[in-house]
Amino acid sequence: MLNKLTISTFNHVALQVADVEHSAHFYANALDLPEIPTPAFDYPVRWFSLGDNRELHLIGREETGTSTGIRGNHFALEVSDIQQAEKHLQAMGVNYMPVKLRPDGARQLFLTDPDGHFIELCEF
Repeated sequence: MLNKLTISTFNHVALQVADVEHSAHFYANALDLPEIPTPAFDYPVRWFSLGDNRELHLIGREETGTSTGIRGNHFALEVSDIQQAEKHLQAMGVNYMPVKLRPDGARQLFLTDPDGHFIELCEF
């Protein structure tokens, strides 16, 4: 099949939270998740390991909406080739946001499922 999308693994889940520090304390202490280095985003965020190179991203939410826009709650799938993934989505007629560079150098794009849930495709 031409332009086949290749998902290599589940990468992370991101949750919008009201208080990043309070939520980080909960996940670090109640669930004993180890905190991992977080890239320098321009909004409050903390990352935790879920094991096997899977992560939890806690994203600060503001009163007027999330700091990261409507895609704040999402899950991410790692792909082997983001350009091939983009070609596949184009061929399938799927709407998506353009590929952009994350502060840690990962390339990512966002799309939505039929119910509006955001999905991130990322390549490292």
